[in-house]
Amino acid sequence: MAKLYFRYGAMGASKTSNALMVEYNYFERNQNAVIFKPSIDTRDGIDIVKSRVGLAKKAYILSPNDDAFETVSKMNSTKKIDCVIIDEAQFLTPAQVMQLCRVVDELNIPVIAYGLRADFVGNLFPGSERLLAMADTIEEIKTVCWCSKKAIMNARVVDGKVVKEGEQVMLGGNESYVALCRKHWAEGNLGNKNS
Repeated sequence: MAKLYFRYGAMGASKTSNALMVEYNYFERNQNAVIFKPSIDTRDGIDIVKSRVGLAKKAYILSPNDDAFETVSKMNSTKKIDCVIIDEAQFLTPAQVMQLCRVVDELNIPVIAYGLRADFVGNLFPGSERLLAMADTIEEIKTVCWCSKKAIMNARVVDGKVVKEGEQVMLGGNESYVALCRKHWAEGNLGNKNS
C-alpha cells in the first residue's frame, strides 16, 4: 500500500542526496521514479536537482498553480510511475500537498517529499505544515550544529551574522544558511565561523 512520506531536516542534512539515491534505487530495479521540484527553486537551474556533494538529476517542475495529481496522472498514463519524489517540498502549496495525497490514495503511488520543516525564524513553511499534518510517515534526516548537538534550526547569515528578520523565502545554500542547534540559533552563535 502506497504512503505519503515527509522526510525533513535542517540545511545540509543531505535531503537532496537522499532523494537522488532513492530515485537511483528505483532505476536499478527497472522501476520508474520521477523527481519533481517546485519552480521557485532555481539555484541549480530551473529543472535540475543537485546535492551539495555533486549528485544531480533533471527534474520535473511544479509551479504554484500546477495540479500535482493531474500532472502525475497524465505522466502515469503514458509510462507507469512507481514512485514520486519531491525535493524542496517546503515550497509546495498546501493544495499541492493535498493533491499528492490523492496520488497516494487514488493512484496507489508512493510519494516521498524531502524538505525543510521551518524557516530561518522557526516558522513552518506552508507546504511543510500541511505535510506534517497529512503524511503517513514523518522521518527526520539529522545533521549537527558546530557544537555537535543536533541541528534543528536553519540560521540565515548576512554579513557573517545570524539574522531573524526578512522575507520567508530567500534562496541560498552554504553562503546564506547554517544549520544550528536551537541554543546557538537563539544566541546567533556561529561558533568558529565567527573567527
